[in-house]
Amino acid sequence: MPRYKLIVEYDGAPFCGWQRQAEDLTVQEVIETAVHRFSGETVRLTCAGRTDAGVHAIHQVAHLDLAKEWRTDTVRDAINAHVRPHPVAIVNAEIVSPDFDARHRAIRRHYRYRIFNRRSPPAIVRAQVWHVPWPLDAGLMQEAGRRLLGRHDFSAFRAAECQAASPIRTLEQMGIETRTMGLHEEIVVATSARSFLHHQVRFMVGTLMLAGCGRISANDVADILASGDRSRCGPMAPAQGLTFVGVDYEPPFGK
Repeated sequence: MPRYKLIVEYDGAPFCGWQRQAEDLTVQEVIETAVHRFSGETVRLTCAGRTDAGVHAIHQVAHLDLAKEWRTDTVRDAINAHVRPHPVAIVNAEIVSPDFDARHRAIRRHYRYRIFNRRSPPAIVRAQVWHVPWPLDAGLMQEAGRRLLGRHDFSAFRAAECQAASPIRTLEQMGIETRTMGLHEEIVVATSARSFLHHQVRFMVGTLMLAGCGRISANDVADILASGDRSRCGPMAPAQGLTFVGVDYEPPFGK
């Protein structure tokens, strides 16, 4: 029974997240339905990171097993044909060894958050960014972000409904980049870790936004982290600004 690794891209706006649910439409359901339509098989997809409602992906990784061995380009193109008109695309499909697991073999996950920073709201990219109309200082955000790097108890940046057994996580990257685009700036927050708590990235970005407008300092961010008190962190940044951009795997599975 061959195992297929899929690279998946999707616009999260119309979906209630990745994971299949009883009533609401999800990315997993759309792809599993498409696989059944072309192959006649009922499959269960496993993904690298189960994104929340409204969150996008440009390099989600998933795997599935099929009884019949199909050409990989056939798997890719057939799923893409049957997911229409939903905004989901299989970018690549390949056969991998049976011990590859999209979730459990992952050693690092990468997210990007986009803040659209100008007084006027966006017209073109409004479904992919967080519009912050007051000025932000990316340097202050970067200084504050450095206080979050390393292994910590991230309870202050954890959703109340988070089911993780432990709040301890190691944040490996927290990069802030400013991009000038026409008459506006985008502030892009790039972050990486082996795994994240539920809503951790969005709570961190909301807190860094407060640092960027001078309402809190880098030392305040460190104090919030140390407190473990979620009521002290910033607002949860909206889902549409967040994109799952990649995942790394342990050898020999590569990227």
